[in-house]
Amino acid sequence: MSRKRSLADQIAERYTQILERIHQAASRAGRDPNEVRLVVVTKGQPLERIQAVMAAGAEDLGENYPEEAVTKMDRLARFDLRWHMIGHLQRRKARLVVERFDWLHSLDRLRLAQRLENLAAQAGRVLPVLLQFNVSGETTKSGWPAWEESQWEHLLPDMEAVLACAHLQVRGLMTIPPPTPDPEGARPYFRRLRRLREYLARRFPQAAWEELSMGMSADFEVAIEEGATFVRIGTAILGPRPPKAKNNENSGKIML
Repeated sequence: MSRKRSLADQIAERYTQILERIHQAASRAGRDPNEVRLVVVTKGQPLERIQAVMAAGAEDLGENYPEEAVTKMDRLARFDLRWHMIGHLQRRKARLVVERFDWLHSLDRLRLAQRLENLAAQAGRVLPVLLQFNVSGETTKSGWPAWEESQWEHLLPDMEAVLACAHLQVRGLMTIPPPTPDPEGARPYFRRLRRLREYLARRFPQAAWEELSMGMSADFEVAIEEGATFVRIGTAILGPRPPKAKNNENSGKIML
């Protein structure tokens, strides 16, 4: 008679399976699998699930809400983790990101960059950031408008201003494609972000543009084939979020 597997065992198995799928997708694209980092999205997840995936080897955790994240950081302070802010960031909550996070994936406007620059200067640190672009034209998505190539030239003044921020280290780009039942439907948006990175790298060769944060539970393999270096995966590893998490501010807009 077989023993029912524990939730921790199930999470560890799913984590291992996702890593294998990442490896296979990178290999299909002729890429080194080590170029792709898995950020496990822990927003709205109970601590025991997070500890289970940590025990399986996860070191990069992604959060959408700074206050929720800080509570988890305090509980897990003894562990060597990297925390990624991946959700829309309000300017009034920027201090928490500067003080507590290792990466910001969702820098989406110049005013926020200026606020972060001031706070990072006060804190005496340099914050690695990814610039978020809206490559789909959806009004519900944050990010600099970049769904038409004709818009790209108009981005350059803001890009120059962000790159001038001495305490922000621009490392690359991020996007979120429209939801689609077929992962292949996301490919044009991932490809557009990759081409935008190439465009910006030509205009600003002094900056580091090596990172592309794109791809979630439903489409990360396509994202890897199109050049993703960060994939953000939550429910495919940790399972559905408890119902109370679904009532959180802005939850449900983006399924990771």
